[in-house]
Amino acid sequence: MRHVGVREFRDRATGLLKEAEPIAVERHGKVIGFYIPVESKMGEEEELKEALARLDASVKRVLEETGMTEDELAEYFDLSGPAPELPPDHRGQATGGG
Repeated sequence: MRHVGVREFRDRATGLLKEAEPIAVERHGKVIGFYIPVESKMGEEEELKEALARLDASVKRVLEETGMTEDELAEYFDLSGPAPELPPDHRGQATGGG
């Protein structure tokens, strides 16, 4: 999985979205979102199954790389409040620019 900062994602979105590799978008070294491409050759149902399988693999990889729990990761997708801070033992484990 490729890691890019928000600015790089914004500035190079057209090119990045053409690639087949999943992308973790980061702000200040923290993952804030993912782009998981779907192959357009398949039927719609197959595309969905493939996208979900890739999402599942990506989430598992993020959990392994960061040591976060599923609940901790889910907090980053709760837009009803401010983004949570990573515990001290998780800081600095993300890679890429931001």
